[in-house]
Amino acid sequence: MAAADRFAPDLLVRLERDGRPLRLQLEEQLREAIRAGRLRPGTALPSTRALAADLGVSRGVVVEAYAQLVAEGWLVAGQGARTRVAAAARQAEPRATPAPTGPRVRIDFRPGLTDLAAFPRREWLASLRRVLREAPDAALGWQDPRGERALRETLAAYLGRSRGALADPERIVVATGMTQALVLVAGALRRRGARRIAVEDPGFHIHRDALAHAGLEPVAVPVDEGGIDTDRLAAAAPDAVLVTPAHQQPTGVVLAPERRAALLRWAEETGALVIEDDYDAEHRYDREPVGALQGLAPERVAYLGSPSKTLAPSLRLGWAVLPSALAGPVGEEKLRADLGSPVLDQLALADFIERGELDRHLRRTRRSYRRRRDALVGALARLLPAARVTGIAAGLHALVLLPEGTDEAALVERALERGIALAPLAPMRVAAPGPPGVLIGYANVAETAIERGVAELAAIAGELGSA
Repeated sequence: MAAADRFAPDLLVRLERDGRPLRLQLEEQLREAIRAGRLRPGTALPSTRALAADLGVSRGVVVEAYAQLVAEGWLVAGQGARTRVAAAARQAEPRATPAPTGPRVRIDFRPGLTDLAAFPRREWLASLRRVLREAPDAALGWQDPRGERALRETLAAYLGRSRGALADPERIVVATGMTQALVLVAGALRRRGARRIAVEDPGFHIHRDALAHAGLEPVAVPVDEGGIDTDRLAAAAPDAVLVTPAHQQPTGVVLAPERRAALLRWAEETGALVIEDDYDAEHRYDREPVGALQGLAPERVAYLGSPSKTLAPSLRLGWAVLPSALAGPVGEEKLRADLGSPVLDQLALADFIERGELDRHLRRTRRSYRRRRDALVGALARLLPAARVTGIAAGLHALVLLPEGTDEAALVERALERGIALAPLAPMRVAAPGPPGVLIGYANVAETAIERGVAELAAIAGELGSA
């Protein structure tokens, strides 16, 4: 076989045996495909031999059609080279102009990002290579939609030792991220008759929207310095509640011990479910993290986690550790949603954790994140002293409360115009009042850039009259 025939791209062409010359039909279809943009400049066409075989015509038909289009300037061909659509080929309509991307971000203070440059590429690649080499052929077929057994067993052991969770592999469902895990649990609750779910106010608005989309009515319950107000929660009488007890999103407070006890007591007495979003509990810098709620009441708490805040959001993996009564229904929701998460990525994560790479990575990043948080807090104290950082020394972001009267939307907009991206607090509020504020993520920003960014934010606040 000729070298050109070993790479024969598919080409959608249909020739009618209606008496019209086949060569003319082929020419017309290729011209129209180029005009319409379906064949773009530089696109390689099949060899004359391969296309003739695909179309069931003599090779001469294709040779003559290509030659005519080369002569007209639609195609280019050279000795020993593939025939391609000419770079200057005319199109009936100009290509769509790309949508403007906005100002270039110089300092990315958006919350939710890890230090992307610190992702352990070599170690992750080693895990991928290992599982590709050692996984049996059967692993490439359809698998348990709940997730790979190897990962569920690894997660059960890891969460037990690092978060104090009581995790049975049979009650773990692997998802494509924390949000899907939440949606799966919400779907299972909805099918069992649940209608209302309490959410923290302020709280992560994307999860609030996801719950509403899944058919549950979010009921806002205020958060104060002790976490969610459990008295107000009991009065609202929801079927479930979503909480971030280890590091409240966005305020950064920890659920107080007496409220932890009250929350679990309420769940036990009412039969309601507590959904624990443990999104960044591995990152606490002032003392050891508090254990997961799930370890205290595994039949009343669904524990959700992911590697998005430990490794990188783009891995798109997450998990739910479930009460026994929900394990089957949530597994069915996963089956209906997408038949299961990517198998090789699951196996790679299991290998990565088993070899201790996640623990080593966390030890490295905790040190750098602590330094960056200290740099942020210090810069704010010097350059924007009217602002106040809330919560404990933990996580990947800080909530910075601004002086009363500050236009937080204008601050965020002007900062972006100058290449500084951060998030406003307002979208996370439902009904609870409070001062204006912004969320500043520091994990993906170098210490020197943190200083410069805060200086520019202080200058903008001064322009707005709020410094």
